[in-house]
Amino acid sequence: MSTITLCYSPDCETISFAAAELERYLKAVNSAFAFSHASESSAANDCTIHLNTDLDPELSSGLDSRADDLFLISLSNGKGSIQGSNPRSVLLGMYAFLRRLGYRFLLPDETVMPHQLSLADLTCSYSHRASLRHRGVCIEGADSLENVLDFIDWLPKLGFNSFFLQFKEPYIFLERWYHHTLNPTKDPMELTEAFLQDCYKKMHEAMKKRSLLLHAAGHGWTCEAIGLPSIGWVPEKAEPSPKVQRLLAMVNGKREYIDRIPMNTNLCYSDPEAIDRFCNTVVDYVKEHPDTDYLHIWLADEYNHICECESCRKTTLSDQYVHLLNLIDQRLTQEHLDCKLVFLLYQELLYPPVKERFQNPDRFVLMFAPISRTFRESYPDRIQEVPISEYRRNQMVLPVTIEENLTFLAKWQKIFDGNSLVYDYPLGRAHYGDFGYVSISKVLAGDIHHVKNLHLDGYISCQELRAFLPNGLPNYVMGYLTLDTEESFDSLMDEYFQAAYGSMADEVKEYLTRISQLSDCDYFNHIGPRTNPAAAWKYQQLSDYVSGTAEDLLNRAKDSHQISDRFQKLLTFHREYVLLLTDALVSLASGDADAADEKFSLFADFVRKKEDFIQPYLDVYRIQEVAHRYTGFSLPEERTSQN
Repeated sequence: MSTITLCYSPDCETISFAAAELERYLKAVNSAFAFSHASESSAANDCTIHLNTDLDPELSSGLDSRADDLFLISLSNGKGSIQGSNPRSVLLGMYAFLRRLGYRFLLPDETVMPHQLSLADLTCSYSHRASLRHRGVCIEGADSLENVLDFIDWLPKLGFNSFFLQFKEPYIFLERWYHHTLNPTKDPMELTEAFLQDCYKKMHEAMKKRSLLLHAAGHGWTCEAIGLPSIGWVPEKAEPSPKVQRLLAMVNGKREYIDRIPMNTNLCYSDPEAIDRFCNTVVDYVKEHPDTDYLHIWLADEYNHICECESCRKTTLSDQYVHLLNLIDQRLTQEHLDCKLVFLLYQELLYPPVKERFQNPDRFVLMFAPISRTFRESYPDRIQEVPISEYRRNQMVLPVTIEENLTFLAKWQKIFDGNSLVYDYPLGRAHYGDFGYVSISKVLAGDIHHVKNLHLDGYISCQELRAFLPNGLPNYVMGYLTLDTEESFDSLMDEYFQAAYGSMADEVKEYLTRISQLSDCDYFNHIGPRTNPAAAWKYQQLSDYVSGTAEDLLNRAKDSHQISDRFQKLLTFHREYVLLLTDALVSLASGDADAADEKFSLFADFVRKKEDFIQPYLDVYRIQEVAHRYTGFSLPEERTSQN
């Protein structure tokens, strides 16, 4: 029995982790494999795999050592090396090697492995530079600590290099889960400060182990600047004090919290004290969080609430925003802090500034966030500008079409040609409208294929971490395509379905594809009228199709033993889920709101009672919240109180 020596520097946590992962996965398919570990300076036997960052300088020329990923795999019969441009790249290269051996990382808790490997199989010659610099996911929804840690563990397996923990601390996402918001069948858990801090620590440790780039904050700066905690979209019971009130945006002649929610309330960005407080809050955060790679600086999370005071009316919000960002950059430079700042093209900020320009463009990353876009089509391969309306203060109408959204991006790109990325939402709301996950996966694949043509350097998905019903195809496609935009959607889909569904892959693909064709992401995402006969007809067709097809498919899958137990259970749950929700959607789109709400209550009751089973795969809080806030259903609690 040959012993494979893994040779690496034990001082590097990420490369040590890569070595441990390589040993674990190889042993799982061949218990006869024996391993030893040695430092790079130690003598090794003939069967040695080196894991290091000792790339030829010519290969890594022009790379940003922190942000860019390049790996080189050169192995023959278990001898050779896996090298990377940084420790994370070594880890990515190791997982890429496993993929080429037949490992399939289908879900955070589901990996399909090859049946058997010999030493001769450990042969691979492959090098790759990541197509996109920014490749990540932003936390959303309701999440347990385990959900977050499992997702962080999954990210580099698919080629992602970053994770975005929103807010000063991601409290709101934990709170929704542990308090079981929108699920009265479960008892809430008390969240102590000690528990929360332990959660945050473990998240950061998990990211550090994998050298994932940390994106942080975003929402909350307007709250923190006036002394309120940025823990979410939480109503404030008390009125603002006179001292705070004068710092708030004046809207309709009043300075107050918008709908009593500080998170949705802008400041008066012409007020010197408000500006100073905002800047100091950001700089203090960077000092206290030196591990932050990209700090997102966003304004209030609501539109048509911009300050209307005389001073603010003399300029535009985007001009005020860029001025604010330049001041923050100056103070960070004075403090010798090199954290990158991410600025947001979102809502009113889609309109570029008229006069202000960035004084130090290298500090900043442009982030395009077309939250109101349609998901019926992908981005085109180039921007064709179309007419857009002139901005009128507090009369913003969000763009819907791809062309309108990209026109705003083009106008910003004329004044900023630095690093940039798109921050998109295929798995944030729209995916609930695609019951088969095939259409939404194909649209996001098209988006990613064209990112570079749109002069963008990356893709971050703002999404629920538990978006796996009926499977994990969307994230699988997203990860591997951002790593290598030359891969095709069809080949990735075939790869996923073959691993998940075995000999029934084609049948399940046909089944889920037809379900996607009869679904409507835009209708679910509140694009278009609620009474919609065409949508009602499609939803009825969808219900009839699932009723007539799913049971036979599932019975044959059970008899053939070709589909794993996990994916069979997901398809079984998915059948009932689709039938209940489409029944409610037929009534809603037909204009019968009372019947729709009654049927949606049955759906809500189903997912609530089944949450213990479906928890890793469906965000029960978020599907209800989206269906209520965007699709138009009343929650069961609302119907009870009305009755």
